[in-house]
Amino acid sequence: MSFTVAIDGPAASGKGTISRAVADHFGLGHLDTGLLYRAVGARMLAGEVPEQAAQRLRPEDLGDPDALRGPEVAQAASRVAAIPEVRAALVDFQRAFARRAGGAVLDGRDIGTVICPEAEAKLFVTASAEVRARRRHRELLERGLEASYEVVLADVRERDARDAGRSTAPMVAAPDAVLIDTSALSIEEAVAAAVAAVEARR
Repeated sequence: MSFTVAIDGPAASGKGTISRAVADHFGLGHLDTGLLYRAVGARMLAGEVPEQAAQRLRPEDLGDPDALRGPEVAQAASRVAAIPEVRAALVDFQRAFARRAGGAVLDGRDIGTVICPEAEAKLFVTASAEVRARRRHRELLERGLEASYEVVLADVRERDARDAGRSTAPMVAAPDAVLIDTSALSIEEAVAAAVAAVEARR
């Protein structure tokens, strides 16, 4: 029997960390769907047509997540995610993973609304733009990358506007999603809130 957990939210809200922790806690598979778009974005930067890159994407293309974490790839991912043909090409990939034997946790922008509207548990993880920018800025510095907080904050706001404003599958909380604002929460507190929310749906 499959059990699907859909976790949505904006960049740097903590949904990736929470999703991995929830998957580990319940023994479920985990898919960071943002990596799909980052992989397509990286291929676009390398000169490929985004629609064709999405159609040819394979699980092994996600083998080195760190190579897909840079700010340039992140912006490219947000741009290709606004292309309806790219999203359509990746839907089946995500839905098949969601219904895998043993259950799954998927995190992204439209999991609870478009990819898995029938998910047994839905969470929407968010935080203020300023908090998210500070997290992303610290992460970039820890990886040895040059970064200005002001530039990171502008990028976060630009991505929010693009993700929430696109015509196809905009980022929005599902009506039945549990909202978790991590602005003032520790990682442990945020994970505990998510685990409790999922447990209530099991």
